[in-house]
Amino acid sequence: MMERRRSRKRGSSLPVASWLSCKRGIKGMESFKVLVVDDEPDFLETIVKRLQRRKIDVTGVDSGKAALELLEDRHFDVVILDVRMPGMDGIETLKVMKRKRPLMEVIMLTGHASFESGMQGMRLGAFDYVMKPASITDLLEKIMKAYERKLLHEKKICNARPIG
Repeated sequence: MMERRRSRKRGSSLPVASWLSCKRGIKGMESFKVLVVDDEPDFLETIVKRLQRRKIDVTGVDSGKAALELLEDRHFDVVILDVRMPGMDGIETLKVMKRKRPLMEVIMLTGHASFESGMQGMRLGAFDYVMKPASITDLLEKIMKAYERKLLHEKKICNARPIG
């Protein structure tokens, strides 16, 4: 269960990671964490290596279950999540991720046949979707925009709630 910190305003609570960001100052664009979730080993390895070459702190896992287990101990700013995976698919994984880490932005990866799944993911809180095969340029642009949106949400929370 995600630890929450009570704020004084209207008894609302705030995820501890966001509360700590307010206390320490929100980190800038230079250091953010990306999680890639895809069951295709070659695609996963390629994306992870390409992001690492661009000095992005990235971790890759091969299933929704593995991603959720990782979220128990680690925080990520942006997730790149494949829609179609065996076991827990991307849509089910997204639902749990957004409950655990509502400020974490998720970009759905969809194949041509799963365009509707990408749209469904956006209705459930995903930031955007990218069609496979994704160009690294398009993916990087979406990652940066997703991270900017996360920073904006964190800043609004910090400005709206007194920290004491």
